[in-house]
Amino acid sequence: MRSAKKIMGTVFWDSCGVLLFETLQPGETINAARYCQTLDKLREAIRKKRPGQLINRVILQHDNATPHTARVTQGWLEKYGWEICHTHQTIQTSHHLISTSLGHCN
Repeated sequence: MRSAKKIMGTVFWDSCGVLLFETLQPGETINAARYCQTLDKLREAIRKKRPGQLINRVILQHDNATPHTARVTQGWLEKYGWEICHTHQTIQTSHHLISTSLGHCN
């Protein structure tokens, strides 16, 4: 019997739907540098899928993962004025909810 390979995925979404979905190869991990690369992809996805939204406040709600606490990640967040909404949830999957002051979807 073949065992199924587990693939980790990271999903970013807002109230209008999924903005970015990324998967990691088996054994691959997310460190601060990789997370900043993902945030760059997220900025581009927001720019393309939600035109004009980047001028508004972006708030990321994280799960219990830790790459967002590294100095390099904190610097990236400060550079673009993004905020972290810290929660005390225990979640088994990596996911991120994006909230902005825009109340509509494009």
